[in-house]
Amino acid sequence: MMINNILKKKIKFASIIKFLKLNIKIKKNFLVKNFSSLKEAKKGDLTFFSNHKYINDLKKTEASACVISVKYKNFLPNSCFPIISEEAFSDFIKIINFFYNEFNIDKISQNLSKKHIKKKYKNISFGENFICEKFVKLGKNIKIGNNVIIKNNSIIHDNVNIGSNVLIANSIVEKNVNICDGSIIGKKGFGFKFINGKLLRIPHLGKVIIKSNAEIGSNCNIDRGSITDTVIGEYTFIDNQVQIAHNVKIGNYCMIAAQVGISGSTIIGNHVLIGGQAGISGHLKIGNNVKIGGKSGVIKNIDDNQFVMGYPAISLRDFVKKNKK
Repeated sequence: MMINNILKKKIKFASIIKFLKLNIKIKKNFLVKNFSSLKEAKKGDLTFFSNHKYINDLKKTEASACVISVKYKNFLPNSCFPIISEEAFSDFIKIINFFYNEFNIDKISQNLSKKHIKKKYKNISFGENFICEKFVKLGKNIKIGNNVIIKNNSIIHDNVNIGSNVLIANSIVEKNVNICDGSIIGKKGFGFKFINGKLLRIPHLGKVIIKSNAEIGSNCNIDRGSITDTVIGEYTFIDNQVQIAHNVKIGNYCMIAAQVGISGSTIIGNHVLIGGQAGISGHLKIGNNVKIGGKSGVIKNIDDNQFVMGYPAISLRDFVKKNKK
């Protein structure tokens, strides 16, 4: 079983044009396969552009159509049809919420009985009150604590240890991962936008991918991706009470101390160390081998091999000089 955010319904491109009440002619009325980010979009996908930081992704996108403002349409490849909009992100949200509003609903599906679980998965052990929904795939030698819920669209690979009071949804957990007590993995993130006086939730269609040999501490929250996925790299260790927002991508061999908060769509390289209670703003790029001091506030990109501290976070040398008595 594979999980992804490929659409289950068939939507004709013309239906989207009609929904947006646009008076434009289209050359080909293709079936929309997916709602995707610029970088991950493939032929048949619909994407959007609203942030100049992603201009290079716009130029290279493989999407078949893009919701975009008129001043940026010439950056699109010829293979991508521009849907001109004054509010590209808002219209993209409207499209998803109209055609796929069930993504905002936390459905309760059929749970497997304890007898069925033991019959289907012979090489796992679990405590009391284990709830495993029907469309879940579990590997071998998995140990599961008490009061654990694994919801549909989740895959747990071999040799994973899951503590008590854990909830996992919309996630792929690779081999040899430890998830400690009380953590919530793969629930929808915090994303809203006011449109015409109404508050609409930004849809979350992606998943969480925790790569092999990683560890997630107690009482952490890792949100599923909105349009792309949230990813935790190999051998990355996350301490207790860490919040990781939607679309964040953390590299391999990172160490993140307690009470760190990482905002949405930030990309963190390999071998990054983040001290306790640091906060990182959204849509940033943190390079490889970066060290971020405890209680720092990161509000801009950080190049490789930097050691920063303070608010706003600056190089350690400048921080010490600034605070020298």
